[in-house]
Amino acid sequence: MNMGLPAVELRGITKTFPGVVANSDVDLALHWGEVHCLLGENGAGKSTLMQILAGMCRADSGTVTIDGVLVDVSAPRMALSLGIGMVYQHPTLVPTFTVLENLILGPKAGLRLDRKKAVVALRALSERLRLEVDPEAITGKLTLGRQQQVEIIKTLWSGSRVLILDEPTAMLTPHEVTRLQALLVSLKNQGLAVVFITHKLREAIAVGDRITVLRRGKVAGRLDPMELRAVASGELQGRIVTMMFGDDAGSWAGSAASRQEQRPSRPPRALPDDVVLRLDSASVKPGRQEVGVNEVSFAVRTGEIFGIAGVDGNGQRELAEAIAGQRRLEEGRLTLSDTDITHTDVGYRQRLGLRFVTDDRLGEGMVSSLSVSLNLLLKRIGERPYWGRTGRFFPATASRTAEKLIDEFDIRTPTAETHGGALSGGNVQKMVLARELSFQPKVVVYNKPTQGLDAKTTVAIRRRIRRLASEDGVAAVLVSNDLEELLDLCDRIGVMSGGRLVGIVDNRGLGVEERVGALMADSSGEEW
Repeated sequence: MNMGLPAVELRGITKTFPGVVANSDVDLALHWGEVHCLLGENGAGKSTLMQILAGMCRADSGTVTIDGVLVDVSAPRMALSLGIGMVYQHPTLVPTFTVLENLILGPKAGLRLDRKKAVVALRALSERLRLEVDPEAITGKLTLGRQQQVEIIKTLWSGSRVLILDEPTAMLTPHEVTRLQALLVSLKNQGLAVVFITHKLREAIAVGDRITVLRRGKVAGRLDPMELRAVASGELQGRIVTMMFGDDAGSWAGSAASRQEQRPSRPPRALPDDVVLRLDSASVKPGRQEVGVNEVSFAVRTGEIFGIAGVDGNGQRELAEAIAGQRRLEEGRLTLSDTDITHTDVGYRQRLGLRFVTDDRLGEGMVSSLSVSLNLLLKRIGERPYWGRTGRFFPATASRTAEKLIDEFDIRTPTAETHGGALSGGNVQKMVLARELSFQPKVVVYNKPTQGLDAKTTVAIRRRIRRLASEDGVAAVLVSNDLEELLDLCDRIGVMSGGRLVGIVDNRGLGVEERVGALMADSSGEEW
């Protein structure tokens, strides 16, 4: 490492996809012993820029240097050989393997694995990072925070000196976020250069030594170490918001910043007595590495937003998919209004007004090879006025509806006929929400609807969820591991643990956050 030169310098990076300019003449310098935060709204070009550095895709033009030496990062294997490693938002570990087996597995592994030597090396690395690591722990049974630590250790295990963290706190509990921040300090002290991609302004200010903001593929502004140390957090957030959104920042920046600084003030709402969704002793058989759902009961009234909190992996996904009809109830009963839908399929529930916003927006939420227009109408296939009696498709009618939804939900796409796979993750999420929240929903099950979204999009989606509930009477079951989101939106909050609903907290008055947090902490079951 040459401490007098930038660790990595990207100059003039430009990358285009059909109809989309992802990066336009971007310069970025990373330094040894620093955390460099990369901010920008969804579709700003952050992920593309880091994928170029990690060898996942090639720039159309521009250069990359390491310690002043020009390099060609032509593939992920080349990036690893140059000491560049990337930790993705979602775990990439083999869940049935132990921690040690996951670390040994990789391009440097030989035909024979030296476990004793690997244990010694792991002990030395964990001591260096001040982490306690059980090499024989089954990875799939660890909390997401612990799995992320293993991902970071695996990257360092392969010799990485430049570490890219893509939305590393998006799925972590507050305690795990604190622990990750402490790990970042250790990584800095070891002299590593760290890129920290995030949408959370306060988080970036807390951990970043430098901040670069991208807007629509270009560098919109930078903050250096002196500014980050000298300027108050509130003013820094205002500057970052202006860089991210320009003239569009003013109308919502104040409310967004205040929500990140303090517990939201949410007045109680008067709700009708009629129940629109009811679960009675609902149980779902667990799949592999799952806990399932065990005798969960609750009722949701018309216009109510009922939250589901808990540490990931405690049955939240299984519950959401069971309500949507994607999993079968082994026991219990599920009713929508006065209709028993326990044994009905997804299509029938859809026709009754039940909608589902999946947390797997890329794998399950869309078909990447289809146009945005068709993705928006996926659940209307065969219906009038888009299809005729003989199955004839009317593309002009579909395009008009799609254009209205694209405009209403601010989906950033070149045209309605652009392939869904060409959109950024945030715009895919807006496309999924546009499909599910249109066409007169009665109940919507949201599974992490704002995870990984920028601040502006998050505020807009929360407003829409709130407005649908208060003005149109659309009930919601909101699964989220963002406690602030649950406190902001929900009338009541239930906490899941081990597949059971261990408590329901009324979101009124003082102490709600503490009561929900206590239920979550008691149920975390964290262990190596």
